[in-house]
Amino acid sequence: MSLNEKIDRMIAEELGRNQPACNWCWVCPDCQSAVVEGMVGHGATRVGAGPDMKKLNGALGEYIDHTLLKADATRNQIEKICREALEYHFASVCVNSCWVPLCAELLGNTDVTVCTVVGFPLGAMHPQAKAAETEIAYGQGAREIDMVVNVGLLKSGDYDGVRDDIAGVVRAAKSASVKVILETCYLTDDEKIKGCILSMEADAHFVKTSTGFGTGGATVGDVALMRRVVGPTMGVKASGGIRSSEIAKEMIEAGATRLGASAGIEIVRGKQPAAGSGY
Repeated sequence: MSLNEKIDRMIAEELGRNQPACNWCWVCPDCQSAVVEGMVGHGATRVGAGPDMKKLNGALGEYIDHTLLKADATRNQIEKICREALEYHFASVCVNSCWVPLCAELLGNTDVTVCTVVGFPLGAMHPQAKAAETEIAYGQGAREIDMVVNVGLLKSGDYDGVRDDIAGVVRAAKSASVKVILETCYLTDDEKIKGCILSMEADAHFVKTSTGFGTGGATVGDVALMRRVVGPTMGVKASGGIRSSEIAKEMIEAGATRLGASAGIEIVRGKQPAAGSGY
């Protein structure tokens, strides 16, 4: 089956759904069983789960990439988010690539991963530039790479170009996990499905909703759609506008396995988010 045929079939299946029996909600017993089987199949030796997945406050930190991607971020601020990531047991810190060496130095031999962004925030860079940026970041200590898909190519129907762009980053990332940012605010549902399929074809590890710099951020509907398309074994990262524990829980219940947020501390503490927009 060709790539175009596979995409057409997946779109037809998604658009033809009528009250699906399962949308990979990760809440019902069937979903939980499938997810655990998938994780074990991919190498997990231990899976922690409580009797009620909705009670997540105590473990929310493990889902969060503590993020600071502002152009004016200072060394002191980067050092601060590293300290906070250790204190609150966040999954990673997510920073622009110039800060990777500092974060790797501060977080070496800890459980907090260094994550960086590639082709950020537009995704329209030359594929070789994305791959080179990835290779440098890996060499300096990044172990998760959040790359932005080429939105223009995707919307133009250049599926081979999109897949090859992602695959180049995956190869350059070596053992690092690659998350593909689809920037869903610019895509139709058909295009979101295509982006997920192409990410799977390129052997990426996650699909991700947003950069936080577009016209919109994560929605529960987009997360659920992405989870349906990629199934139980690929990661889904929700990012953009997640600024409270309530929103975080909704995203996890819809199928997110990772959250990108600059308001990670407020989320974990269950505090009212600060006014204004943010990642």
